[in-house]
Amino acid sequence: MNSSADRADIAVVVVSHESASTLEDCLLRLRAARGVAEIRVIDNASLDGTLDIIQRHAAMDARVRFVGNPDNPGFAVACNQGAGESTAPWLAFVNPDLMIETDTLSRLRLHADALAGEVLLGVDLVDEADHRDEAARRRDPDFKGMLTAMLSSPARASKLGVSANEAESLQRVDAVSGALMLMPRVLFDRLGGFDEGYRLHAEDLDLCRRARVSGATVAVANDIRVLHLRGVSSRARPVFVEWHKHRGLWRYFRKFEAPRRSMFTSAAVFALIWSRFLFIFVRKSAGK
Repeated sequence: MNSSADRADIAVVVVSHESASTLEDCLLRLRAARGVAEIRVIDNASLDGTLDIIQRHAAMDARVRFVGNPDNPGFAVACNQGAGESTAPWLAFVNPDLMIETDTLSRLRLHADALAGEVLLGVDLVDEADHRDEAARRRDPDFKGMLTAMLSSPARASKLGVSANEAESLQRVDAVSGALMLMPRVLFDRLGGFDEGYRLHAEDLDLCRRARVSGATVAVANDIRVLHLRGVSSRARPVFVEWHKHRGLWRYFRKFEAPRRSMFTSAAVFALIWSRFLFIFVRKSAGK
């Protein structure tokens, strides 16, 4: 019997938006990767030549298919579209600015096989300088802690990263980054996919939390390192991105925390989140 490393049983979903600068390399790497049965690219109204790149790869590789959305419905909606357009038993959500190696996904599948039960796995993400991305390993948002931190350091009030445990090849965490997620389709379907009420950011925190509540293991493969160029398609609209990041945090709070918090606490969290957005908006507007 072939091991999971030898089987092509992964459907890769890529959501693109103004991603021409990185998508060519991303798709070349995905097409060369072991374990990939299908590649579904969902484009959210790109105008920078992204569609030309996707169409060329689709013409060369039957595994590549795409949907071109006439508008930008958001990351969560597009991820769900991509999952619905594929059939393979495993799903990998891969950002267009992520540069996997040939064995990245097959090794991640081996990790999944080694764990009992359902899993949602991420990888160790690094930038061009080989600095780790703290989003690869995160805890659930601690809104009480955020309130305390806001008093002393508004810029750090929503930091969620946790340190890598080098002694563990698979490190259990509350949440992994949506830049690369691997999970069985049966889990994704049972959870109802991504919550489409998020536009950008926090939808990965939400999915990981619901996966854990359902009994799945959420973990990072510390022994699989992947280059993440991070935010290439959003650099031109930093305020837009920050708005939806903070909107996502507020939605997350209302969904998971507000029902068991007082009205006073909810009001304080609302003020915290949007004060922090205003703080960042002023900094970005000043060019700092």
